[in-house]
Amino acid sequence: KGESPSGDTVEGPSDWEEMYELVRQMRLCGPARDAAVDTMGCERLFSPTASDRDRRFQILISLMMSSQTKDTVNAVAMGRLHDELPPHEAGAPPGLNLENILAVEPAKLNELIRVVGFHNNKTKFIKQAALLLRDNFDADIPPTIDGLTSLPGVGPKMAHLCLSAAWGRTEGIGVDVHVHRITNMWGWHKTASPEASRLALEAWLPRDRWHEINTLLVGLGQTVCPPQAGRRRCGECDLGLRGLCRGADRKKVALGRAAGPEGVKVKEDDVPKADVLASEFFETRVTKEEGHMLDEKVVSIKREAIHDE
Repeated sequence: KGESPSGDTVEGPSDWEEMYELVRQMRLCGPARDAAVDTMGCERLFSPTASDRDRRFQILISLMMSSQTKDTVNAVAMGRLHDELPPHEAGAPPGLNLENILAVEPAKLNELIRVVGFHNNKTKFIKQAALLLRDNFDADIPPTIDGLTSLPGVGPKMAHLCLSAAWGRTEGIGVDVHVHRITNMWGWHKTASPEASRLALEAWLPRDRWHEINTLLVGLGQTVCPPQAGRRRCGECDLGLRGLCRGADRKKVALGRAAGPEGVKVKEDDVPKADVLASEFFETRVTKEEGHMLDEKVVSIKREAIHDE
């Protein structure tokens, strides 16, 4: 039970707790484990040696770059900022901090984050946000939702995730496209936008679930239930197998039930490579724009981390 913004008591779906626990188990030790978000989510890409202030700033920048970008790609861009962002003055340390972002030329910043979606706009937003942080927030990130959403390129979803990860304060649910899509598919609500889904969930979901639901469902969406219906692994999903998912593919579920605990037997060609080669590693070279030399930095990423987001 919960309360709507108007104060009315709101009941959650009758089977939500069973569904939630099944997702937890699948994420812990089932087919949805080891998602990209678990190792390359925005809150995990800060430098382990960063000060508290720099750590908060790095979480904000990671979130600002994450829109329309896979976790694996965002991790590459963050790695370049950590390693290649020039120091703002002689003798200062290089890497990702507010002072270095303020000093870097936009063209250089844009080159470092070129792999992320809409990098031109994000370069502008990051530079503008850095100025606001310096001038209005004592060179730190704001500790409030209003303050965070006053920064260019930061909406409610990003602000709630940032407040929780950077300041340890959970005042709302971070609802991205995965959480919005999956909860609508389950029939938990019928909403037209992630923000509407956030308000609907907050009306009844217990507050002690607000922090973790984003990571749980993002990971589910990256591994078992991607946006593309043809790639969904309904025959391996406990929600589909138990008849709890309204969007489950009946044919895949039937095959899964027939296969029993050993799992669905399918041809290798029918399964995305990210699923078949989950234990393997691959190397991807990050190339710069034409006219520049090949960036020889090699980034090793687990195969299971390249599921579409």
